[in-house]
Amino acid sequence: MPLVVFNQKGGVGKSTITCNLAAISASQGLQTLVIDLDPQGNSTSYLLGDSASDDQPNVAGFFEHSLSYSFRPVPPTEFIVVTPHENLHVMPSSPALTELQTKLESRQKIYKLREALQKLGETYDRIYIDTPPALNFFTRSALIGASGCLIPFDCDEFSRKALYTLMDNVQEIRADHNPDLVVKGIVVNQFQPRANLPQRMVNELIEEGLPVLQPYLPSSVRIRESHEQSLPMIYLDPNHKLTLALVELHEALAD
Repeated sequence: MPLVVFNQKGGVGKSTITCNLAAISASQGLQTLVIDLDPQGNSTSYLLGDSASDDQPNVAGFFEHSLSYSFRPVPPTEFIVVTPHENLHVMPSSPALTELQTKLESRQKIYKLREALQKLGETYDRIYIDTPPALNFFTRSALIGASGCLIPFDCDEFSRKALYTLMDNVQEIRADHNPDLVVKGIVVNQFQPRANLPQRMVNELIEEGLPVLQPYLPSSVRIRESHEQSLPMIYLDPNHKLTLALVELHEALAD
């Protein structure tokens, strides 16, 4: 089941949530893939650390290949890199994605990722897709090809305003391209239970009938250490409160 982690607002924890859920899947013995569609490459850096390089296979190579016709198409697995963690692979990002976008749009390649995801589903038990903070060609491609969408929310007014537009955009993709697309839920990130504003905002979202997931992910300095060491929390500190919340969230999504 390909799962897209998407929000048009930056800095809400998309890459962190993507990589940590993927790492939990891998730690449970599931063959797991992360596809990094964000040119910034945060998920790529998080999972590969110093081993990430510009000359490795990447998602830009996959899309470039889709622009050329070949009697012997290259399988999407050729653009995947093994991470240092067992059962966890990544299709790395590349800055070249930005330059490719116009070419891909003009050649109407919006369904190529969906075709690749169908093939990759034969190899991987779980596929997580990190997206750029924009509803561009790559985000649309992911939403068209996925079966689920996960929306990070960081409890401020700007995120709340963006959330309603985002929900409308997902419904439009569902209506026009992918009727099987389901909003799996809103992930409350960097939650501070003792602060009044986050609690009030989350309660209001719930009262409005929006699919807010439990548990809320607590704020922690430990996640910065996780980023610095390129070690998702399940590997860095499996008993930390944030790790336990992520594991609980992973189980909720699996139900």
